[in-house]
Amino acid sequence: MGTIINGVNLYPLRHIKVSKGDVYHALKCTDKGYEGFGEAYFSEIEKDQIKGWKRHNRMTLNIVVVKGAIKFVIYDDRAGSITKGKFQEIILSRDFNYKRLTIAPGLWMAFCGIDEGCSMLLDIIPEPHDPSESDRKELSEIQYVF
Repeated sequence: MGTIINGVNLYPLRHIKVSKGDVYHALKCTDKGYEGFGEAYFSEIEKDQIKGWKRHNRMTLNIVVVKGAIKFVIYDDRAGSITKGKFQEIILSRDFNYKRLTIAPGLWMAFCGIDEGCSMLLDIIPEPHDPSESDRKELSEIQYVF
């Protein structure tokens, strides 16, 4: 899966098989990566579409793919970081590699739908969404081939 970027963590999640419908854990207040609750939202992505680049400056992201499969790419351009200039690729799905992706503030992220149809993620963030808290770049501004 490429370089391990400082501030990017993957946590295995419980999938409990139940005869009338399975249970999928996402995040508990006692889990590593939990920084408080401000908002939870879902984001959809169509196959072969790319969203990004986006960087949060205060917030830690806690992302779980709840439908389909999504490829995440994280880029580190933080001054003084031991992984500065590195990329990390992570593919997550509810059906395989069911994990929570935790991304520290200051890292750039983009993601691409890789499953047929529409994929969906859940992001749990420690404060309500504030557009002034994040930065955006066009895909062409960070050189990476999806």
